[in-house]
Amino acid sequence: MNTLLRPFFLIIGLMLMATPALAADSASVIKQRMLERQPTLEKLWSQGLIGENNLGYITPKGSLSKEQSELIEQENADRKQIYSMIASQTNSTADQVGKQRAIRIAQGADKGLWLQSKEGQWYKKK
Repeated sequence: MNTLLRPFFLIIGLMLMATPALAADSASVIKQRMLERQPTLEKLWSQGLIGENNLGYITPKGSLSKEQSELIEQENADRKQIYSMIASQTNSTADQVGKQRAIRIAQGADKGLWLQSKEGQWYKKK
């Protein structure tokens, strides 16, 4: 699943170079938190317990522990902040950025990952 998040971190890196210092610090902190969560997220993805929805966020697909649910909430909150930062730089909205990110995630997703189509249907990547 490393391939799934690699482009996302590239976008954050590019954003860091183009933002004022205060926003850059926020993006750096967010990026670090996301990197720390990645191994646990990859495990949940591989177990089929979570999927990537069509808005650019993680959705539970199975029973999660309280800690796992909190981890997903934290990841989605950080994604929302990143999407907002990107939107402010691209004259877009966080929703538009998230939807575009969902398309890129689906394109680069590993086999077996739960994804949500533009129409809202869930499927496993083949």
